[in-house]
Amino acid sequence: MEPNVEIRRLLDVMPASGRMTVKLVPQPEQSKVIDASFPLPWNQERPIYINFDLWRRLKQPQRDLLLLRTISWLTGVKWFKPDIYQGVVVAGILGGFVESAQQDVVGVVVAGGLSAIALIRIWRTNNSQESELNADTAAIRIALRRGYSETEAAEHLLTAIETVAKIEGRSGLNFSELIRCQNLRAIAGKSAIGVPESYKNNSM
Repeated sequence: MEPNVEIRRLLDVMPASGRMTVKLVPQPEQSKVIDASFPLPWNQERPIYINFDLWRRLKQPQRDLLLLRTISWLTGVKWFKPDIYQGVVVAGILGGFVESAQQDVVGVVVAGGLSAIALIRIWRTNNSQESELNADTAAIRIALRRGYSETEAAEHLLTAIETVAKIEGRSGLNFSELIRCQNLRAIAGKSAIGVPESYKNNSM
């Protein structure tokens, strides 16, 4: 597989929002088929690292869904959106500046502590099982605009998760992947048992 040719094809598969922030980077030495770091708020560019020697062992529909899923997860991370935790972060930072100007050490510590707690909460929300399931669902929605049916997209993503684990030489799927696979089986009509709502709504 020629990486540049595949990258051009993948760029066509990407949603327009992904093309603006996501960069595909060949990473032949990595042990993972596809990898992306958790995007921090000051990072404008969100790279996705692909080992194309391993990537080519997946079928094209699996590659498409795996890419769309990774992009959906990356672009789904929201550090700045209007909710209570972002408000606490801003209030804590502003309070810290005010207290610092007034040389109030206790006030600075309290304001800093509030900001830290809110930031941890935001980070946990973006790393929750709910965010993982949301990324899968978002990838399937994008795949519908690429000619896949919902059932096909869920099946391809399901088999991609399972195949990647084998390619990477892992003995099995981790807990998060098992939950995702069960949810995808339900979407694909392969299982009558879905994922409990507690996983879908648990941001911790």
